[in-house]
Amino acid sequence: MNEVNLPFFQKEIKKFKIDLVTQKDSHGSLIYLLQSAQDSYGYIPEKVIHYISEVVGIPAADIYGVITFYSQFRLRPLGKYVIKICEGTACHVNSGKNILKALQNELGISVGETTNDGLFSLQSVACLGCCSLAPVIMVNEETYGSLIPKKIKGIIKKYREL
Repeated sequence: MNEVNLPFFQKEIKKFKIDLVTQKDSHGSLIYLLQSAQDSYGYIPEKVIHYISEVVGIPAADIYGVITFYSQFRLRPLGKYVIKICEGTACHVNSGKNILKALQNELGISVGETTNDGLFSLQSVACLGCCSLAPVIMVNEETYGSLIPKKIKGIIKKYREL
């Protein structure tokens, strides 16, 4: 795991003007603190969860419960390349499920996971807004449309070679 720069996050916490002595409104601040941690690190490191627990007086187990309840939070960093697969209606009726299967086979991961080498994360989204190009994926900010399963191997290979 990458080293967590806790002093940086301690400065971030001060933005929320939490009274560390009285822990006033600590439960109301938890979501904001978790969002700040994720913005700072790209995910929520274990060390930060324990620090937040100390600051707001909420057990770390309860904080884990909040993190795992909300899909916006991550306990692991995203890969260098985030692949978003569209599961909207246009992509669905144009065999988007076959594209998803090809991605899963090529990467060896499921939706919501990151490859062991940290290169790729696979996410499912409701719509990418490129319906005329269905089925569609995005790799970071690059859009790939009118896909067939055979194209997936080449797309992934391109990013592995970068």
